[in-house]
Amino acid sequence: MSGGAVVPDVLAAVDLGSNSFHMVVARYQHGQLLILDRLREMVRLGAGVSESGRLDDEAMARALRCLERFGQRLRAMRADSVRVVGTNALRRAKRKRWFLERARAALGHPIEIISGLEEARLIYAGVAHTSPMSPDKRLVIDIGGGSTELVIGEGFTPLLLESLSVGCVGSSAFDDGRISEKRFERARTAARLELEPIQEAYRKMGWLQAFGSSGTVRVIADVLRRLDPEDSHITLPNLTKLAERVIAAGHIDELELPELDAERAPVFPAGLAILLEIVENLNIERVRVAEGAMREGLLYDLMGRFTDEDARVRSVRAMELRYHVDSLQADRVENTAVALLGQVEMEWGLEDPFAESALRWAARLHEAGLDIAHSRYHRHSAYLLEHADMPGFPREEQLLLAALVGGHRRQLSFEACEDLLPPWDRLAEFLMVLLRLSVLLHRGRSPQPLPEVQLRVKGRSLALELPQRWMREHPLTLEDLEQERQYLKDAGFRLSFQ
Repeated sequence: MSGGAVVPDVLAAVDLGSNSFHMVVARYQHGQLLILDRLREMVRLGAGVSESGRLDDEAMARALRCLERFGQRLRAMRADSVRVVGTNALRRAKRKRWFLERARAALGHPIEIISGLEEARLIYAGVAHTSPMSPDKRLVIDIGGGSTELVIGEGFTPLLLESLSVGCVGSSAFDDGRISEKRFERARTAARLELEPIQEAYRKMGWLQAFGSSGTVRVIADVLRRLDPEDSHITLPNLTKLAERVIAAGHIDELELPELDAERAPVFPAGLAILLEIVENLNIERVRVAEGAMREGLLYDLMGRFTDEDARVRSVRAMELRYHVDSLQADRVENTAVALLGQVEMEWGLEDPFAESALRWAARLHEAGLDIAHSRYHRHSAYLLEHADMPGFPREEQLLLAALVGGHRRQLSFEACEDLLPPWDRLAEFLMVLLRLSVLLHRGRSPQPLPEVQLRVKGRSLALELPQRWMREHPLTLEDLEQERQYLKDAGFRLSFQ
């Protein structure tokens, strides 16, 4: 998607959390998002991930039934653009391709698995866009099923982001339902160990107000309000009193708290322990309940992809600057790659707008590795793209860019494409070939524009046409094309040129 495109009338965001699945559908009107519908189901996918990373059958069945219902609603509401993300449970799960393919079929849309830092960025975006504007720093806390995100930001800009590997579903302290002071302390200790490496940086940066955006914080706020309407703020004293009451119950089945339903009860003690530890450890005076959360952040991020605010574009620009990419050379390769794509996209099935975006970004960053070393720089570039924090990019998109860049020169291998989700495991091969040809044609780094280049394809056969005079004047390019012909042949493509 490119900046400045028309924003679709109806957008939807689906958050596949470790505890609950959420969907929000909105209409774009007069530059604002009007919420049309919300759905939430307690799926507890994270509880179905074993120590070995295997997703159990019961958890997958619950998730797929939920996604079938979400898919029906999306189709009924005619959502024009949908973004679906998976978080901690799907990050931890191994051998999940079978599930992801069936989840895509049930929902009707692909699933992106995002990193913890990307989750934190989206959470902050959801809170920032649904809260009153303020120039002051704010701290956002989101206690999810499998992870807890902490973000300090100003306005719409996150300044400090962390994703902690502790959540209300992942905690083992209350697995059998029993609650005791010792078990509660164990849950707090787990949170404390995660907080310890980051607490000093957060205290040093500081904030004026703290917000909680998760279901855990909302339920705690509701319980406190019902228990004592005169003093219902989320503060350390009130959380401590609530913890004493929870411990006194002795078992999850004995919890008798207003506003706490049977679905939320099994994860409530762990969520309370995590929040209590955060509030005490970071010296937070009061936590306010935020209106927005990650699904709202997804909606605004999705809307930004049609305007001038696509976070992925900002990430690519930042990487260009950080790794001193030759922007003029990147321009040349990008323009040629996109021109070639326009000639073959129908035959190769590359009409998806993301195909063009991926090719553009790969062209712009294919030389990032030169900042490390010239030798095998394409491998360095691929490593950076695979492992860097790139706000806006889900894991699968980063892997696709890394595969394209890693295969843009020398011997051609599609091994990196095998782990991509369909259809990119197949289409990435074609994008890689287009990037290779574009880089080859600009190897001389000449500022002079290329003559008209014609590319015709049928299946895995390519015919490249360049003016004869230009070819005679560029004998090194001719030699490169001869070598490329062999590289492509070894990879199952046939290249002819004249």
